[in-house]
Amino acid sequence: MRSEQEMMNMLIDVARNDHRVRLVTLEGSRTNKNITPDLFQDYDISYFVTDMDSFKENDQWLHTFGSRIMMQKPEDMELFPSELGNWFSYIILFEDGNKLDLTLIPMNEVEDYFTNSDGLVEVLLDKDDRIQHKVHADDRQYWIKKPTAREFDDCCNEFWMVSTYVVKGLVRQEILFAIDHLNEIARPNLLRMMAWQIGAEQGYTFSVGKNYKFINRYLPNEDWEQFLSTYAEHSYPNMWQALLTCYDLFRKYATAVAESLGYPYPAYDEAITKYTEKMYRSLTC
Repeated sequence: MRSEQEMMNMLIDVARNDHRVRLVTLEGSRTNKNITPDLFQDYDISYFVTDMDSFKENDQWLHTFGSRIMMQKPEDMELFPSELGNWFSYIILFEDGNKLDLTLIPMNEVEDYFTNSDGLVEVLLDKDDRIQHKVHADDRQYWIKKPTAREFDDCCNEFWMVSTYVVKGLVRQEILFAIDHLNEIARPNLLRMMAWQIGAEQGYTFSVGKNYKFINRYLPNEDWEQFLSTYAEHSYPNMWQALLTCYDLFRKYATAVAESLGYPYPAYDEAITKYTEKMYRSLTC
């Protein structure tokens, strides 16, 4: 596998030797000093270019980056609509295991790029000295944020209301429907509440990572093991248990956040818990 230094030198050299590329930035985890480096980190690179069409008309220019296993061009796909506007990206997995996420951005969008940046950006090459301000990468935008009273109530409302959809799916014997609502909506709101409690205890000056991937570092082992158990979803009994475990954890963390911040804990819990128990009993009668 090519080293980080080899990859960075190559990515900058390609840009330096192509008159169409005027500015190069690095984004993502490789700019974040709080992330421990590993071999799976992508190289999130943006090339700001003067002639987008000349790059897009064929892929020959990409060969200089190395032999690849696979490449995806999200903005050139029919099934998945483009989300990048005038930008164009290449997601490349190389034979040596390195992965490059390369985005081409028109030069007239430089200002918008930095205005809307998430903060995790470094300037690697600026041929025209366009960037006059100092760019310092930080992950402040991803720090746990103290919830307002309304945000806290909204989270509680969403968790408990969506839980009724999980119940409906289980009663109807529509397990995929139930799994989707637990995975896509209910559990993420449990994670959100857990993160808020971590912030209330330890301060709102750090991130628990994308998709809450570092949250286990801050949870009691017992709670973490309980939480992981909710991913056992391959049968109806397991799904019922997963849902009830999510109830227990949400109740624990939500009441703790309410106490810490002086917010009222809403009555959704008691009402939906009783409803769930009633629906479950109806299956066993």
